[in-house]
Amino acid sequence: MTKSLEDYVEVVYVLIRDRHVARVRDVADALKVKMPSVVKGIAELKKLGLVNQEPYGDIELTAKGRRIAAMILNRHTQLKTFLKMLGVSERIADKDACLMEHILSAETMDKIRDYIKKGPPKAP
Repeated sequence: MTKSLEDYVEVVYVLIRDRHVARVRDVADALKVKMPSVVKGIAELKKLGLVNQEPYGDIELTAKGRRIAAMILNRHTQLKTFLKMLGVSERIADKDACLMEHILSAETMDKIRDYIKKGPPKAP
């Protein structure tokens, strides 16, 4: 899945969690993109079985979509927490976490999770 599709599914998840509804306009506003881009992205997510949407209707996540979106949001949250632990400002930590969440390996994410839970590793 591309970075932009991951962003779409994550935003849909957050909108439904926070507002109980996700519409194309809401996604476009949240991501600062044009509505036709969202329509195209949602069509791709439908093909992947991550969302359902009737024409001009609300966007709904499938069970698979919720699972993937929760995983992406969790990565974002952990990265943001890690960056803030390093002293990065809230705004920049959020922005950088959004970029990083799409490219870091599972191994790196595991190490970041460990660091957040236990603190820095002990020197040999």
